[in-house]
Parts: sequence; C-alpha cells; structure tokens
Amino acid sequence: MLKKLALAAVTAAMTATFAGPASALDVKLEEVASGLQHPLMATAPAGDPRLFIIEQIGTIKVMQPDGKMSNFLNIRENIVPLVPEFDERGLLGLAFHPNYKSNGLFYVSYSIPIHGSPNLANLLFFSHKNVIAERRVSKSDPNKADPGYSRVLSTIDWPQFNHNGHWIGFGPDGMLYASMGDGGYANDYGLGHNPVSGNGQDLGSKNGKILRIDVNSEEGYAVPKDNPFVGNEDALDEIWAYGFRNPWRCSFDMGGDQNLICADVGQNNYEEIDVIKKGGNYGWRVKEGTHCFDYQKPNEEPASCNDKGMIDPVLEYNNCSANPDGCKGISITGGYVYRGANKAWDGTYFFGDWSKNFVLKDGQLFAAKMTGMKWSMEKMNITNMPKWNSYVMGFGQDSSGEVYVMATDLTGPVPGGPLGGLDKVYKIVP
Repeated sequence: MLKKLALAAVTAAMTATFAGPASALDVKLEEVASGLQHPLMATAPAGDPRLFIIEQIGTIKVMQPDGKMSNFLNIRENIVPLVPEFDERGLLGLAFHPNYKSNGLFYVSYSIPIHGSPNLANLLFFSHKNVIAERRVSKSDPNKADPGYSRVLSTIDWPQFNHNGHWIGFGPDGMLYASMGDGGYANDYGLGHNPVSGNGQDLGSKNGKILRIDVNSEEGYAVPKDNPFVGNEDALDEIWAYGFRNPWRCSFDMGGDQNLICADVGQNNYEEIDVIKKGGNYGWRVKEGTHCFDYQKPNEEPASCNDKGMIDPVLEYNNCSANPDGCKGISITGGYVYRGANKAWDGTYFFGDWSKNFVLKDGQLFAAKMTGMKWSMEKMNITNMPKWNSYVMGFGQDSSGEVYVMATDLTGPVPGGPLGGLDKVYKIVP
C-alpha cells in the first residue's frame, strides 16, 4: 500500500494543495455499510446479489441486498498481530471459485506469523508468511463459511511487513491469479531482495510477480501448461508476468476484452496502472512508471536504462513524496472497470489513491478512460460530499458490475470496540 513512511510523513504535508486533474467526473457516494475495521475489498460470486467485504483484521462480512450484514468468516486467530498505527499485513484477498454455486469453494489470502519455519534465518529475520488457502461455505448456512475446512495452496516467507500485494482473482479462463509485491522495505533492495537485479526482475523469485495457478488439484495447486515460463529452467513455472513493486489491487474487467488491470504502487516519484499481458515485463526496478530508476538514488532519474522488451504503464501520475509538481497522491489503489446500470460510465475504470498526505487524510478518487495505449484520467467530483477526504483502502464490485469504495479515517487497523469499527463502504452512483 504505502512506501517509506518517514519520507511520506515529512513531505506529504507540504504537497497536499497541488491542483488535481483539470477535468472532473461528477459522482455521488452512497453509504451502504459502516461499523467496519479497515475494509480492503468487496466482491461476490457470479450472479449472487450479496456483497462480501473483507476486513484487514481477519474477518469477512456478508451484506444482503437489504443492507443487513453478518459475519461470514473469522480467521483473526490466524492473522499475524497487526500494528495498530499502520500495517500492510492481514487478510488481503478473497476470490470465489467460478463454480462456487455448485462446489461452495472460495479462496483467501492472508498473513500469518513466521514462527514455526524450519529455516533459522527466517525465524530471526523475516517478518511473516503470506498464505493462499481454499475454504468452503457451510452446508447448512449459505451466509457462513465452514469453520472446519481449510486447504493451504501456497505459503511464501515474506522478508518485510510491506509490499505484500496478494490480491487474488479468477480470470475468464478459470485460473487463479495472484499479485505479489517485491518483498517490502524500499527500492527493491535489502533483506530478502536479489542484490543484483531486485526481486521484480528475478524470475527465480515469486516476489514482484503476477502468478497464475490451477486450483483444481487434489494437493496444493497445478501449474497451467500454457503459463509463459513453463519449461524454462531459469524461471518459476507459476509466473504469468513480472517487474512489479507492489501491485495493490488488481481486477478483471467484467466486459470488453476482460483485461487484467493492476495498479502498481511506485517508490517516490510515480504511480502507475498496467494492463497485464502473458509473459510481460513491467519494468521494476529498472523503471518506475515510464522512467528509468536507480535503486541507489531513487529520487533521481537516470538518462537511460536497459528497458528492452519492457511494457510501459497505460497511465501514470506524479507521486507527492518526491515529485510534487501536479502530484495526485502517494500510493495508488487499484479499482474496477464499471459495468453497472449507468451506461454512460460503461468501460470507465474507477480507482483512487490512499491519500495525498500521510499526516492529514486526503484520499483521492479518479476515473480513467480506456483509450488505446495511453489512458486519460480525471478526478471524481463528489457532489453530495464535497469535503469527503477519507483514506482510500480499496474498491469493490458486485455481480451486477456496480463499483464500491472502501474508506477509513485511520492510518492503521485499530481494533474496534463493542460497536465495531468506524470505517465505511460507499457505492459510486450518478
């Protein structure tokens, strides 16, 4: 989600007043859920009118069409203890099997303690493990998960607390895709990073990648035979695309070409959106956005770099941390292509930025038009809440294509009291 906190805290307070995009899209935010604790995303099985909301603390709520909410899954006892002030670990992803209606299977990604690893170095130095696990719905209650069933598909030791990625989602091909951050800290360098190339460019590491796996396997997962690096001894078979820093929220377009779209959080200068292609190299840490990058001098742009074959983002904007001129935020948050009832918005990609400021909340909401190789971008003008400025944690999309915003006024996953949390989910409406 975010980068070097100290840098953002020092610089962002001075950069929050720069002008946004010249044009704006008028929208309203309709509150549909409250009392939550750091909601990160919302999704639903195909054709299901309910909305499932994941909370970073380790819970999933299910919201009925009439707005009533109940607890669907609680794995808080499995989650690594979270830092109340700020943390990027926790329950990070949720995806329903394409055949959920008949098999009841769904998948969650989350962070667990590192303790118990047989690797002494991991026990001493690594932060946590990130897990992808298969769960299933209760046979007696469609609004409850079966607490007695869990099948772990993937476990990865994670060196730092940040840059986890771990969005998961099924593509139109029925395969499960998973985003992986570069391992944390900053500049794709340091503990747990390839010192020569960084993890993003290291095809022997799962960090800094989009993975693609087949979950229809009796044990663990299978590797699809048409993955781009199958048979390459110098690359992991699971890799679908590479060269990412922290792909914080991806999604498949429900219509059009059903593209996989990821927002990749930049270092200090640029934020980007990528359309993911099979075998594509998206540049990190050779490039940050469309610009050459030097991990030893992250605020400077080298005049040239070896970027042959690398794919540039379809959209980028200035990061307020070190590139304040016309900046739009400090940490991009990926969203969804709108495919709902308002046909005027059809094909518009809704996304945001966590904030233009770490010290004072200043969340941003944007809309992008998908036109060719480079997309256009405009700010959302929230007509019914002109002073709205909550931190943007994530987005959601229901089975009918409507898009939602996950919002908080707190920087960290502070546990709620008897009444729950303070965070909200809004539906984006005309």
